[in-house]
Amino acid sequence: MNKDKIFEILNDWNFWFNPLPKTHTRKNYEEEIARKSGAGEVIVIKGVRRSGKSTLLINEIKRLTECGLDVKNILFVNFEDQRFRMFDEQTLLEDIKNVYLEYIKPVGDIVIMLDEVQNVKAWEQWVLKEYELSNNSLYVTGSNSHLLGAEFGTALSGRYLDIEVFPLSFKEYLAFNGIPINSKAELLHNKMLLQQQFNSYMEYGGFPKTVLLSDEALKKETVKSYYDSILLKDIVARYKLKNYQILNELILFLLSNNASINAYNKLKNNFSSSFDTIRDYVAYLTNAYMILSIPKFDYALKKQIANPKKFYAIDTGFSNAVSFNVSKKIGANLENIIFLELRRRGKEIYYYKTEKGREIDFLIQEEEFTELIQVSVTLENEETRHRELRVFCEAKKELRGKIKAMLITFDSSEVIEYDGCEIEIINVLEFLMLERFLCVP
Repeated sequence: MNKDKIFEILNDWNFWFNPLPKTHTRKNYEEEIARKSGAGEVIVIKGVRRSGKSTLLINEIKRLTECGLDVKNILFVNFEDQRFRMFDEQTLLEDIKNVYLEYIKPVGDIVIMLDEVQNVKAWEQWVLKEYELSNNSLYVTGSNSHLLGAEFGTALSGRYLDIEVFPLSFKEYLAFNGIPINSKAELLHNKMLLQQQFNSYMEYGGFPKTVLLSDEALKKETVKSYYDSILLKDIVARYKLKNYQILNELILFLLSNNASINAYNKLKNNFSSSFDTIRDYVAYLTNAYMILSIPKFDYALKKQIANPKKFYAIDTGFSNAVSFNVSKKIGANLENIIFLELRRRGKEIYYYKTEKGREIDFLIQEEEFTELIQVSVTLENEETRHRELRVFCEAKKELRGKIKAMLITFDSSEVIEYDGCEIEIINVLEFLMLERFLCVP
């Protein structure tokens, strides 16, 4: 072990002798991290690559130091740094900690932050040992949902609290661009500006770095580089895949057809592949957060598992980067954005089909009621209006309990009655930005 070399790498990433960088805040995530850190458990921050997990750790360092903790009591390790590969992976975590203690000599308990920790084998065993034998605070981040898979869940069962991080919401997107909107009056006053901003958000997505770029060509190139990096690093290399062509064709199809229902049998026929291969590749893409899915709602769990799933992109920038005729995808991208917002708000989401085969985009199951949500660009066309509204009445007759009906659109907000059913029509900007809808857990 070359102690000096390890320290040089650590010193490049830490703030023991350098000022903390200027960063943007993400209030909801930062408050959740601060709240959960008080429980004394391992804090696990997971989400797609480049969604801002490392910045959240830096902002947590700022919070801790503002609360009086000496910055030298914080160890930040970025395992994306390729220089760590020259060391023995079996002892790397312990070697890093020992070098830090020897060179920095912190006094008292320390905070250990392990960024992109899935790059280190058996990391969960070291974290468990550290959790059990010390009073040190532990934070880990990872770009793979399998981070909380069977092995991790077994090793750290009951010892961690997790936080799922997504690319920027539209409200965060506006804050990054210096456009805070805190009331309906401000929203209406800035309606044209906000619509322009939303169009850009829908096209290029919400990855923090791309949001801050002004050059549109550079935005596209950056999103495409993220796509390539996730596909190659987090999937092909991680799972040692040999058939890259099928994987690439599959993700291109799913991203180009976001907000669509697809069964594994249909996908295997499309790509002349086996059921097992398609199932595994979809799992890899989901683990890496490139795509997300929701099941069809059914009271019978077995049917719910067996039914085709509905797939969404982790970011509309990804979907648009690999799609042709992006202008024709407004409806799918709008639905994708609403889906991501519901996930951010911690909702349990399904899609629903009535007995007549008509689809409702989202069914949200709450304790006291079921919420049905449709997404439509506009209801100005009478045929579209009738199609989008009648399905609520069908679903209300079939489902049990209290039912709320909401249709999200670019049209103005209003509450209407259709065929005896009360339906709330919500303007998409209001849904994404006004406090009465922002029920973030």
